[in-house]
Amino acid sequence: MKNRRPMMLGFLLLALSVPALANMPENSVSRWEFDVYLNDKRVGQHHYEVSRTDGIEQVRSEASFNYKILFISAYRFQHSNSERWSDNCLLGFDAETNANGKRFDISGQRRTGSFTVDDGESSFELPECVMSFAYWNRDFLEQSSLLNPQTGEYVEVSVDDAGADSVVVRGEVVPATRYRLTAYGVDLTLWYSDDDRWLALESVAKGGHRIRYELS
Repeated sequence: MKNRRPMMLGFLLLALSVPALANMPENSVSRWEFDVYLNDKRVGQHHYEVSRTDGIEQVRSEASFNYKILFISAYRFQHSNSERWSDNCLLGFDAETNANGKRFDISGQRRTGSFTVDDGESSFELPECVMSFAYWNRDFLEQSSLLNPQTGEYVEVSVDDAGADSVVVRGEVVPATRYRLTAYGVDLTLWYSDDDRWLALESVAKGGHRIRYELS
């Protein structure tokens, strides 16, 4: 399970963004919608909802991409995921993905002393406190390994602080700090505001194509 390399892996790491945990009030619900682009072509959307109650973050995401060449569908991607978090530790998740006909049904649960990941055929244990690619919480950049709920892979990552930058958000130029995250051939660029809000992401996909999310 740990060594699988699904097609167009750049799509598989795109996840969620919400305000920094410190800025998210109790008993609140936030919703976001992103348009997803492959190079300059819009290929789909990613919708998600985040709520926080009694210190527990509930994260729900729905993504649907369809890349066409000459009106013929060349790549379809559908993904839904539900995650539960507390104190920067993943408590559990349930993820379903259809990547161009290849299905992944992965779940995970934190237990005493470990975190168990199950794909329906086999399971393996990770450290008790793990983080996924949780772009909504900049603390995830301090991790040396991250869990990809779409595939069940627990991968080593490298993060570099690229310094001060700016990014266009809904037509406005916003000051930001830029980070570069790399993992098993995936190259991500992330931008965060001064108050730790995730602002933008760009990923290099197979063949050198670029994937980006824009708030709609």
